Amino acid sequence: MECDCVVNERQQQILQILENKGEIQLQQLKIIFPAISMMTLRRDLISLEGDGYLIRTHGGAVSKKKLSGISGEEDAYSRRAAENMEAKMRIAEKACGMVEKGRSVYFDSGSTLMCLAQMIKDDNFSILTSGINISLELVKKSRISVVTLGGLVNRNTLSVSGPNAMDLLGTINIDLAFMSASGFSIDSGFTISNIYECELKRKVVRRAKKVIMLMDSSKINKDLPFTYAGLEDLNMWVCDKPLSAELEEETKKFRIEIV
Repeated sequence: MECDCVVNERQQQILQILENKGEIQLQQLKIIFPAISMMTLRRDLISLEGDGYLIRTHGGAVSKKKLSGISGEEDAYSRRAAENMEAKMRIAEKACGMVEKGRSVYFDSGSTLMCLAQMIKDDNFSILTSGINISLELVKKSRISVVTLGGLVNRNTLSVSGPNAMDLLGTINIDLAFMSASGFSIDSGFTISNIYECELKRKVVRRAKKVIMLMDSSKINKDLPFTYAGLEDLNMWVCDKPLSAELEEETKKFRIEIV
């Protein structure tokens, strides 16, 4: 019979594992704590998430330190990645089942796509990405085929863009494009701050057979300088919260599936 009197000690051990590895799966915890049930271990993760130590994922957990990428002084990407992390993780969990085998899949840059890269299972996916950090995360999974675009690196997003990236993009067919944006409004559409990335994203949207937007609600009603897509370009929008009645009405005009 399990003894709840050692739960605090066990949770400390789980936190130490996360500190060392950055992430852990429930199946791995079960091997480490063979006398403890999966239900109790899951409750440990729920409790630790409630205390702000970690973010639960499908089948395990990731430390907040790993997700934010913070080491010493924060850089621009780390600050952006740490914002609204719970919302981004919820969106990534929803999107995991949408990544299909046997299809040409594009992962846009951005911290929400990074969460998706961390969470998808190791399977026979073929993924093209403009995110340097995303490609490094994906190649940890031995069964995923990864292609990266080359070009100018944006320090704020760890993505590549420019003529070289555009040239390679023009030779590749895209079935599913998982996209991100820094802002959205009904008037301006989906916006970002970098003109070169804007051009690349526009081309991805044009070439993709299906466009899936991964964007949390904190970015709605925010406009940045450059628009790369409108509601008419989307097939699906994965968000952390229900959209406003006005925005939902707009999405219905274009038959966008809201998840």
